Amino acid sequence: MTKSMTTTRREILKGAAAAGGAAILSPAVWAQAQFPSRTVRIVVPFPAGATTDMLARLIAQRLTETMGQTFVVENVGGGGGSIGADQVAKAAPDGHTLLFGNITFTTTTSSLMYVKRARHTFDDFVPVSVGAWVPLLYLAAKDVPVSNLKEFVDYAKKATTPLLYGSTGPGSIMNLCGEVLKRDAGIKMDHIPFRGAAPLVTDMLAGRIHFGGDQLSSSLQHVRAGSLKAMAVATKSAALPQVPTAREMGFPNLELQGWNGFLAPKGTPDAIVNRIQQQVAEAVKRPDVAKRMTDVGAEPSGSTPAEMRTMLAAQIGQVRPVVEELKLVVE
Repeated sequence: MTKSMTTTRREILKGAAAAGGAAILSPAVWAQAQFPSRTVRIVVPFPAGATTDMLARLIAQRLTETMGQTFVVENVGGGGGSIGADQVAKAAPDGHTLLFGNITFTTTTSSLMYVKRARHTFDDFVPVSVGAWVPLLYLAAKDVPVSNLKEFVDYAKKATTPLLYGSTGPGSIMNLCGEVLKRDAGIKMDHIPFRGAAPLVTDMLAGRIHFGGDQLSSSLQHVRAGSLKAMAVATKSAALPQVPTAREMGFPNLELQGWNGFLAPKGTPDAIVNRIQQQVAEAVKRPDVAKRMTDVGAEPSGSTPAEMRTMLAAQIGQVRPVVEELKLVVE
């Protein structure tokens, strides 16, 4: 742990006074010294109970302990994550309103699919830090007679009526993946959107949805209990090492890196962004937090703002041509 990561507001001001008074503080240093000055609102753009919500609350608790103010998680679901994200995009850029999003940011929050509803784009946010990497998991309901993605495709081709696939909302990453699988495998499936992973998993457990998925942590316990079938992971997972990747199953276009992380409104001062990132990185590397994350199949990160921006730009670049080719639009 470096001293810069643990410098308190009082220490900053004391150091400035020793150098000749608080008046010499630069705007950047002053912004960092004053932040946070009140409760910080972390918007999770999905309902409570799934991966993103759980990770946000885990990190928020540690930030509350270390930053001198309360970090409150608020669930604002709907629109595949776009409604909550829109609130953050319009918030004051002072660090007191943050978005804790996930990979669906690449389709809904960046407005790749939305033509009317979303009023924000990738440029309306400042990347802060990836809190954790969480692989996407492609699932089948327990009663579907398959064990992997290849078998599911064969089953779908023989079905007399289209199977049902669920996603976490129109324009969500699983909406995209479902359409990509339909195209690449030449199968028919009808899309059933949900407001988040928790209600999607509930319907899959009840056998009302044949195919679905989300971040691995949302359904890991059900896979381990045998209540859902893990057919493939988007990227290799230490939590489910026996489950093949989508690429290994012959579907490389379903290979996407899942993530959960913080973004701030455009215009948030670098000093505040960097302070939050430093505290997030410290929080996720605490042994108790890291263990909780790995227990649910997540990998702690704490990336820098620059690293997160590079990752997002690359991921949006990967997804954009697919969205355009499939003409995927959410009105």
